[in-house]
Amino acid sequence: MIPSATHHRTAAAGDLTALDRHGDDDVAPGMVDFAVNVRGRTPGWMLDALAVRLPDLAGYPLRDDHDAAVDAIAQAHERDRREVLPLAGAAEGFALLARLRPRTAVVIAPTFTEPERVLTSAGVHVTRVVCPEPWDVAAADVPDDADMVIVGNPTNPTSVLHTREAIESLRRPGRVVVVDEAFADVTLAVRSGVEIDEPESLVGIAHPDVIVIRSITKTFALAGLRAGYLCATADLIGDLTAGRPHWPVGTLQLTALRAALSDRGRAHARAQARIVRADREAMCAALTDAGIDVCGTPAASFVLVRTIDGTARKNHLARAGHAVRSCANFAGLGPDHLRLAVREPHVVAGLIAAWRGDDDAEHHLDTPGTDIDDGN
Repeated sequence: MIPSATHHRTAAAGDLTALDRHGDDDVAPGMVDFAVNVRGRTPGWMLDALAVRLPDLAGYPLRDDHDAAVDAIAQAHERDRREVLPLAGAAEGFALLARLRPRTAVVIAPTFTEPERVLTSAGVHVTRVVCPEPWDVAAADVPDDADMVIVGNPTNPTSVLHTREAIESLRRPGRVVVVDEAFADVTLAVRSGVEIDEPESLVGIAHPDVIVIRSITKTFALAGLRAGYLCATADLIGDLTAGRPHWPVGTLQLTALRAALSDRGRAHARAQARIVRADREAMCAALTDAGIDVCGTPAASFVLVRTIDGTARKNHLARAGHAVRSCANFAGLGPDHLRLAVREPHVVAGLIAAWRGDDDAEHHLDTPGTDIDDGN
């Protein structure tokens, strides 16, 4: 079983369409977790690195720790250290975008809802540009006057991996392109028989108008720590950090960043990418064999499926002890789409058994829209 969270937010628990509702709202203690895209358990060596620093928490974060994290990120992605900014989670990176004062920000949907939520809260005019299935960003009709465009690669929740060229085609004079690469470290391609890690990532390319936001919390199972980083030009980072509070990233976060971007951490991410690929292929085959509609060509650590009466399906699975993520709050999708985190074959078999149980009792399905209180 994939361990479930022992605590989660409840503010949006009753509203599947709220922008601030995320997968953790769907998981109660003891459930098999397909709703949150965190990979298993935190590696032991990462916990050891963090434990060593616990006695240092009486003091403020050190400049040496900040510099060590920056150096590790810069070296991993072959960027100038002035082009690296540690973050208190990728979500902080989205919140900082408002400091660029865009006139019109476009989010290419379906996509992670947090950028839209925080920019709108900051008074930025946000426009959704919805791509039709199979959600190719090349089909996005982005207005020419948009001075900020935000795109996920791979995109949450569709699991689509866009080509680097397609992302770069969004660039225009006077526009900043923001790429959410929270799951890029588990993407993989095979070209001419050679495996390529992070094949479409822009994190190592110093475009003057591109911001790449990354997370370490998914692949290293550190969601409770809130740690990430972004790469952009020094000028953009200067604008993003103007007025940022002192000590925005704590000692343990900086320690985790340094460890995750070390040679050992990079090797762990590469190993996870291969596990994800194998488990995803097996999962998609099993779902398809069970008559479950897998959407698109998934490339990340989650897959998107389509089902009739998705909210009722979600509720039945919850009662059977399986948490899945409703896509009711993703523009361009809806409650009949569910996102499933990639899990091991025996865990997927349990989900399919519960799903087939729903099929056997189809006439008992709840009315769509009546969501159980997953938090209690």
